[in-house]
Formats: sequence, C-alpha cells, structure tokens
Amino acid sequence: MSLLVVQLPARERLGGRAGTADDGAVRAGAGAALPAEWAFVLSDDGREVRQSGVAAVALLPRADQRVLVLAAADVAWHRIDIPKAPAPRLRAALAGVLEEALLDDAEALHLALAAGAAPGRAGWVAATDRARLAAALAALESPDAGSPPIDRIVAAAEPLAEGQARLGRFHGGSTGEGSDDTDTLRLTLAGPEGAVDLPLGGSLARTLVGDAAGTRWSATPAAAAAAERWLGAPVPAQAEAEALLAAAATGSDLRQFDLVPRHRGTRALREGWRLLGSPAWRPVRWGLAALVAVQLVGLNAHAWQQRQLLAERKARMDSLLREAHPGVRVVLDAPLQMQRETELLRGRAGRVGASDFEALLAAAAAGWPDGVGPASSVRFEPGRLTLAVPGWGEPQFQQFQQRLRAGGHAAEFASGQVSLVPPSSTRGGSR
Repeated sequence: MSLLVVQLPARERLGGRAGTADDGAVRAGAGAALPAEWAFVLSDDGREVRQSGVAAVALLPRADQRVLVLAAADVAWHRIDIPKAPAPRLRAALAGVLEEALLDDAEALHLALAAGAAPGRAGWVAATDRARLAAALAALESPDAGSPPIDRIVAAAEPLAEGQARLGRFHGGSTGEGSDDTDTLRLTLAGPEGAVDLPLGGSLARTLVGDAAGTRWSATPAAAAAAERWLGAPVPAQAEAEALLAAAATGSDLRQFDLVPRHRGTRALREGWRLLGSPAWRPVRWGLAALVAVQLVGLNAHAWQQRQLLAERKARMDSLLREAHPGVRVVLDAPLQMQRETELLRGRAGRVGASDFEALLAAAAAGWPDGVGPASSVRFEPGRLTLAVPGWGEPQFQQFQQRLRAGGHAAEFASGQVSLVPPSSTRGGSR
C-alpha cells in the first residue's frame, strides 16, 4: 500500500525557545502562513523511500494513504490523568484539566490523545495551534485541486513508552555540510519523560541530554558534523525523508475530536479497501478470487444440469404424447395437447367428463343449499355452468360453496348468478 507523507514546516518564531512538554508553549501568530510548496515523501510499502521533494498541493503524488507530519517544535506534550468523560465531552474535559499548563487559550489549540491514552488513567495529550492545522488540512484536502483526504496526522516526535531508549535528532543549521555554527542547530529529544525540540545554543540542551549513553542519535546530513562536535561522539546521518517516513509509520494519530472527517463510514470503507489491497493480504485476495471462480463454475454446472433435466423431461412428455396419440404431428405443448386429445377420445366414447354439463349439474344438485327453490335459468358453456338464483344471499352461497369443495369444484357468485367450474380448472371461488 503506497504512502504519501507531507510535512507541515515549523512556524517561524520571533524568539525564545520552542514549546516543550513542561511549559506547553504553543503560540499562534507569527509564522502562521502555509508554504506554497510542501515537502513530501512517497513510499510504496511505508518502509522504503521511493521519491521525495517539494511540490504544490495539486502536484503532490497520488498514494493509497496520506499522512501529515507536524514539526516537533509545534507540538507540546502534557502527561495528565485523563478525565473520565463521554466521548462528546472529552475534549472539553481535557481543556479543563490542562487550563493551568497552557499558555494559550484552550479554544485556540487542538488537543489529541496519544496512542494508549484512555480515560481514567495517566496518559499523554498533544497540544498544537488549531487554526494553522485546520488551514493546512483545508489546503491539502482542497476539492479544487482534487486532493484526497489526509488519513492521519502525526507529530515528528512524541513521548516513548517506558523502557524504550531515548531518541535524539539534530537538525537545522547552515545549508552546507560540516557547519561549525551550533547556535543555529536544534535538537529533538524524545523519551519516556516526554518530547521536546529546542536550540543547542543554551545550557538547557546540555541539561536535558545529561548522559548521552543509551540514546539513539541521528542528524540531518547538513547538521551531522556540527552535532558530532557538540556531542563528542559519532552521530549517524539520516535524511529528512527517512525521518518523516519513520514518524508517519510509528506516530500517534492526532486527527481527533473536531478534526475527525465527518464521513467516517466512507473513510472506514476506504481504509478497508486499502488494507485488502496491501501485499500482506495478497493470499486473502487470491483465496477470494478462487472462491468466486469456484462458485461461478459450480453455478454454471448446476444450471447446465437443470437444463439437461428439463430437456429430458420434455422429450419424455413429447414421446408419451406421440405414443398415446399417434395422430398428433407437431408437438407444441405436450400437456395441453394430451388433455385435448384425451377429451376428444372420451367424448367419442360417450363418457361424461368432469367439465361436461351432466357432471357440473350433478355437482350443483349435490351442493344445493337447504330451503331454497330451483334455479330460474341454466346456461352452459364448455367447462362452466351458470345458474340464475335471484333469491340467494350470502349464507346460501357460503353453504353452497362449502359443499362444492368436497368434490374439488369452485363457485363464483355475482348479480344473482352462481357459476361452477370443474376441479381441473384453475379458477378459484370468489364473491
């Protein structure tokens, strides 16, 4: 599954140190403008960089998943006891708990829980400038540019779980490699105690680093030489694209509360489709394809068997018609032709059939209701006997119909007339 990582650069500051997990200094204002071109990293599998560079929103590469990475200096982390509150009120409850620790109005900040944080226990909460983040999402998800939505928002650095080794990364500095100017370098330090981004020019960086042993260090290529001199130890160089990809893969999703996309069902469906298209689910896709193929083959085989069975039955019916009535030359509807030929033979033999006048009249006499006189007129059509009974009402017809059912006959009653049909007729009795 392809992954596009887009970087929101750090805001320019008028001076002073960046926000930390201790002071919560996340200030809006200066440097809130968005970049005209965005730094991006494209990966086919989320582990290896395929392409990196800068581009306008409309020219960003397409990918199955899009992640926005916030600069470490723009996110402050606070460890608090997460209040027990229902989901719709959790954000307001977090703002109430953090009110004393925030230097900005809580309504101007976007708050989000780190992975593993849950109401009722201690956990980390991220705070960042809400207006700038919302503007970045609006720019990256612009319908005019045809941009798909941002699936996740992560910070370039976040607190680590207990027992994990600290991560330290040097960045910034002069554009040329091997710069000696450590005053322009910055250090991003993350560990179980929190995450912080601060300049190397003061004593605070030395104090926070303490014993450098046990910390996994890295630096951008431009800052590697100066970082080694400051640290007094080798520092592996890591390209910014690789660092962004690593943050996108491991960072907590900060797209929460009011920044969650409204169409959650569509997003979940899209995520499921992307997951199904990933290499890890290739055996499942092959299995589903094989199952569908087997079902199609099975349905076609069953349909062919049914067609063969129907053809055999029709052939037997046609053969039976020709054997019983050799005079039939062309077979169009074997059951109907068989019935007609049988009726002709019965009539020629002088036998009374169920649809003849005598049989229907006998059935009417057997079912005649009690206490009524004879019919005033009789009319017969092939397969139907109609009797005029002007004095009948609903009780008489119900009694007549009930008695006829014993012989399988059906009756209809309307406008003072009752009609009988033989048992073989499909006509049902009705009023």
